[in-house]
Amino acid sequence: MIRFIYPLLFISMIHADLVHIVSPEKNISATLSYGEKGRLLYRVDFNQKRVIEPSELGIIVGGVDLGLDIEIGKPAVTEVDESYETRGKHTQARNHFINYRFPIQHKQSQRRFHLDFRLFNDGVAYRYVVPGKGIQHVDGERSSWKIIPGAKAWYFERLTKKWKLKSYAGEWVSTEIEKLDTATPKKIGRVQGTPIVLELPDEIGFAAVTKAATYNYSGMRLNPIGDRVLVADFTEGGDGFDVDGTITTPWRVTMLAEDLNGLVNSDIINNLNPAPDPVLFADTSYIKPGRSAWSWESIGLGTPKDQKQYIDYASEMGFEYSTVDDGWKDWDQPWETMKSLADYGRGKKVGVFLWVDSKDIRDPADDYLQMRKYFDKVAASGAVGLKIDFMNSEAKEMVDFEIAVLQNAAKRKLVINFHGCHASTGEERTYPNELTREGIRGMEVNKHKDGPLPISHNAALPFTRFLVGQADYTPILFTNPGPTSFAHQLATLVPYTTGLQTYAEFPPTMMTAPAVMEAFPIIRAIPSVWDETRVLDGSKIGDLAAIARRSGDDWFVGILNGGAAREYDLALSFLGDGIYKALLVQDDLEGAPVNVIELGINMKAMDKRQEWTTATPLQVTTRSLDHSKRLAVKMAKGGGFVVWFKKG
Repeated sequence: MIRFIYPLLFISMIHADLVHIVSPEKNISATLSYGEKGRLLYRVDFNQKRVIEPSELGIIVGGVDLGLDIEIGKPAVTEVDESYETRGKHTQARNHFINYRFPIQHKQSQRRFHLDFRLFNDGVAYRYVVPGKGIQHVDGERSSWKIIPGAKAWYFERLTKKWKLKSYAGEWVSTEIEKLDTATPKKIGRVQGTPIVLELPDEIGFAAVTKAATYNYSGMRLNPIGDRVLVADFTEGGDGFDVDGTITTPWRVTMLAEDLNGLVNSDIINNLNPAPDPVLFADTSYIKPGRSAWSWESIGLGTPKDQKQYIDYASEMGFEYSTVDDGWKDWDQPWETMKSLADYGRGKKVGVFLWVDSKDIRDPADDYLQMRKYFDKVAASGAVGLKIDFMNSEAKEMVDFEIAVLQNAAKRKLVINFHGCHASTGEERTYPNELTREGIRGMEVNKHKDGPLPISHNAALPFTRFLVGQADYTPILFTNPGPTSFAHQLATLVPYTTGLQTYAEFPPTMMTAPAVMEAFPIIRAIPSVWDETRVLDGSKIGDLAAIARRSGDDWFVGILNGGAAREYDLALSFLGDGIYKALLVQDDLEGAPVNVIELGINMKAMDKRQEWTTATPLQVTTRSLDHSKRLAVKMAKGGGFVVWFKKG
């Protein structure tokens, strides 16, 4: 439903230089004003409490600062309230907002453009629309956020300048907003990736500063310049970048929620992206969320025979996919071999993903002819999709490349998994053939020299990186779990949202290793997408992630302990009526630590030098329970808990 609204009902022209606009439920408001020298400013209130202090707006095009010395007119106001099918944390998204389109004129240049402010009940977003023909040069933006004092900022850190803002694979850590500009070592630089998540003071709730709908533009990062101010920053720096025709920037977003449940369940990022093209996606039958076997973490690539075996493993586990990673193109007759594997997988109802280095398909010449020819080969081979790696940038040229990938893949009914890339900005709504992307510090780090993952990182992820979209963490590595327990490894399957869940562990280990095989039924049962999500009481960023998710009539709970050993009181009030059969997997606190080096079955690539060689074992029990009951969950340091509730 879309309706046009008489502006005076929803905006207040308090005086000539101040405009007040509100969200549909009026719980969020934004105020536009003029600052020094006519600089356009805005501020944001949430439940009548300030969260963003007066902050600068503006985009610089062709050397002209379009946020300075401007005249702003009355906006065109529209309200939209619609629902659409989505995937991941739930099946239906509500897109309810009021959009205020302000006409603006820059006095000196006489250039006219628009500023869109879109207010939801769970956040505020704005963008600039600058009409033009031919090439327009974007020098940068003055878009900024001045955060209120006392906020705690969560951001991802990686102590190598080369990779932090290329792969987005940093450890989630926190600091006071007042210290964010100096929190990162100078050799790395203070620029941070998105999102930056904020625990707001005085029980206001939570916020996240990020972006949405990054198309035909460079990906925004955030520069904390001091005094609690974050400013838009771009890979291209002072060189800027070119846009052909009208500039429509991505949305600059402030997510807002009273609690973590509201933050996690927000659809604002996807809502800000356009609906799928009805022609390009007239047929979506090939887009199937699922789970994948993957050899890379356990045996490497191996041989074609090994990959055929992994298709068998995927079939035996009930998984929908198997992923053939780097190196297959060096096999003898690679495309013929791949067709043979894909044909074999089809007979087993297992789709095959192929890995490709983006450099092999990145040339934009002749409308990405190189890419189109390659995708034709992939489609002809019978593979269902591609894992595309090493973009390592969110400069405009790489953003353009990713969108070209999704468009050309859709034309050939291929699904995509991006790796070595920036985090999602909601592209999966517009291009649902993107099943997942990396942009996360995931399980493979455990075998790198800068691993393993700390327990606090895992407990932070559901409330940080996963807020902006799906991510390929590649969960479960019993044979190299770092400082976590086996139950913690298993529990990551529940709170980590993705359309393609790629499993790191060697399949025979999951299915038949004595120390973990009793948990295999729950591994096999956990889906990759969900009908409903609830963040449970007691969850705290970086300390404890307790999340319940429903698939059909079944409920699953996954708890990640990011701190010291503890007991958690799990209320089962989220369950429906009736009795549920519960399969519980928990830390066996009385059991002897398991030697994880000896756990692997026929492992060819285990790193015998890993630091953590033992792990707290798991214990599997069954009970009959209903929604009136509570469970006292005892967890080890870095421990976890999983339970599967099956109706009847």
